[in-house]
Amino acid sequence: MYRIDLLNKISEKGLSVFTDKYEYRADMPDPDGVMVRSKEMKDLTLPTSVKAIARAGAGVNNIPIDKCSEKGIVVFNTPGANANGVKELVVLGMIMAARNAADGIFWTKGLVGEGDKVPDLIEKGKSKFVGTEIQGKTLGVVGLGAIGTMVANAADSLGMEVWGFDPFLSIEAAWKLSRTIKKAPNLDRLLAESDYITLHVPQNKDTKGFINSGKFAIMKKGVVLLNFARGGLVDTASLKKAIADGIVKCYVTDFPDEEVIKTEKVIGIPHLGASTEESEENCAIMAALQLMDFLENGNIKNSVNFPECNLDRNGKKRVTITNQNMPGMIEKITGMLAENKLNVANMINKSKGNLAYNIIDLEGDVGEGLVKKIQTIDGVVAVRVL
Repeated sequence: MYRIDLLNKISEKGLSVFTDKYEYRADMPDPDGVMVRSKEMKDLTLPTSVKAIARAGAGVNNIPIDKCSEKGIVVFNTPGANANGVKELVVLGMIMAARNAADGIFWTKGLVGEGDKVPDLIEKGKSKFVGTEIQGKTLGVVGLGAIGTMVANAADSLGMEVWGFDPFLSIEAAWKLSRTIKKAPNLDRLLAESDYITLHVPQNKDTKGFINSGKFAIMKKGVVLLNFARGGLVDTASLKKAIADGIVKCYVTDFPDEEVIKTEKVIGIPHLGASTEESEENCAIMAALQLMDFLENGNIKNSVNFPECNLDRNGKKRVTITNQNMPGMIEKITGMLAENKLNVANMINKSKGNLAYNIIDLEGDVGEGLVKKIQTIDGVVAVRVL
């Protein structure tokens, strides 16, 4: 029986994926796996029984990735599962900014109490909210992953000219992009050409605050900036100056903080990108399936700290080994297997950063004594027998 600890409320459709081999609940003792959404985990002490964490969503800022890697804990996310929900919110944010819809809505609410005068007051006051149309305008999409690609295609279908920039564009994403999307040669060119700019990149040490005074200086005057990725991508002090100087006409984000929401010309939306019934269900289902495949078969898909690794089962005894990515490890491991008269029927080895991961199918049984011997090899982090 596999035990799953639920750190947040998880969609029932996602939990229904688990078979009778699994039990799950909040505060599960000695869990094999953890499912989480937004709960902050960086100060949590993880039980030694934990082998994997599945985040029902794309961002993993709430998970201590480095600590998990040191302990051989695989961290999964669910890229693309909530992409449509975020895409729709980005399009909404873009149209709200173009048509001054948010200001108009707040102004209209302020007419409560005027009674029969409301229709005439609206007709007289609506000129304050004259906006523009997005058709024919240029949208720059920074980051062409699952969400960025969908946003680019949606904007293209709405009649916008779309530029995209992603130095790490995958072949899969490239296939999904409309042929009319223009590839920007560099980020600065995209910023200079765009009437609207939307950010779809992860926040890390290289991207935190990368939209700063230098980048704002490149942008067109009157640009609309949309940030539905992570708040820290935009330097707040630089943003406020860019708004004051008329460079940024409107900033739309679903990661607002106090400094941002008290700034003029900001549309601050609650973090609703993935807050749809469909997104929560899709993320939970994907997270559960990835967790199950890893716990039962050792296969890894959509991990942020381990390499993608998949090997079909063939009825043989399976061993998975996580080790530091250093020369000679495969020889040491297979040599120890040979010493114990175990023939390798099938094997795959992949690496990512400082970690390497092996799935090995063996002809013969693997005893606890051999597992302990493998664990003594310098550089071996974790061993599992499946």
